[in-house]
Amino acid sequence: MKTALVLGAGGFIGSHLVTRLKSEGYWVRGVDIKYPDFSKSTADDFVIADLRDPLKTSVIMFSPYRYPFDEVYQLAADMGGAGYINTGYHDADVVHNSMLINLNVLNQAHRKNIRKIFYASSACVYNEHNQLDPESPNCKEDSVYPAQPDSEYGWEKLFSERLYATYNRNYGLDIRVARFHNIFGPEGTFDGGKEKAPAAICRKVAKAQLVDEVEVWGDGLQTRSFLYIDEAIEGVRRLMNSDYIEPINIGSEEIISMNNLTKLVADIAGKDIKIINIPGPQGVRGRTSDNRLIREKLGWAPSQLLSTGLTETYKWIANKIES
Repeated sequence: MKTALVLGAGGFIGSHLVTRLKSEGYWVRGVDIKYPDFSKSTADDFVIADLRDPLKTSVIMFSPYRYPFDEVYQLAADMGGAGYINTGYHDADVVHNSMLINLNVLNQAHRKNIRKIFYASSACVYNEHNQLDPESPNCKEDSVYPAQPDSEYGWEKLFSERLYATYNRNYGLDIRVARFHNIFGPEGTFDGGKEKAPAAICRKVAKAQLVDEVEVWGDGLQTRSFLYIDEAIEGVRRLMNSDYIEPINIGSEEIISMNNLTKLVADIAGKDIKIINIPGPQGVRGRTSDNRLIREKLGWAPSQLLSTGLTETYKWIANKIES
């Protein structure tokens, strides 16, 4: 039986990844500072541990079968949506916490002779100057340098990519690095300040009356692409089963403005919503995945329509709010 260690297994992507690995026959240990928020973890073993602590990181890296884990998935990070990342209020914690986690994880992976490790990076690593045009941002993987991310979260992710590359170069760790572009879906955080745009808008629309107003930060013309969780997990598994070790985008190329995203959710809900644009953190003006490299290297790219995933996500969030 193959074994996998999923770090950040109490989070949205991590909890879904655990379930996917279990369906493929893996023995899985999940680790996080909390359990999943909305369902019981399917991990064979779930450990509550703070990965900022090197001793605790060392302990959880031991496989119960007395040999190194076959695969490690490192998704643990201090993160959130624009309301958390782009305000500047949490920069020190974001950088400090995530850097400690990655330093500890890589050090222990090397010491425990773990060979294959996945790192969840972010589209936030891309140069802000290449994302000024909301209609045609440049997020091609090789455009990341010269570096100028728009947030400290992006800088931390970019440095961590380099950290993983050094462990590959100096110690032979077999790394995989994915730059996620706004992953969403059921069982993701939708309230409390750390939620991403699709979940926040689904929440606002679900709480609105049949004819009502919904607030959207900024002018609403800023654009993004959003990837449904099932396709994100598929991309991760295909990347891990490949031999490609450079950073690669895992995201959708279907770009949409925040105002149009709100209209789309309102249509799904069958509500007549008036958008009120208010001041708020926005991040870059435009960002979408460039999937040319993933098609070339993996022979695959996400293809599901945004409306399909949003329909499932809205139903789930609306049900949670009603209950």
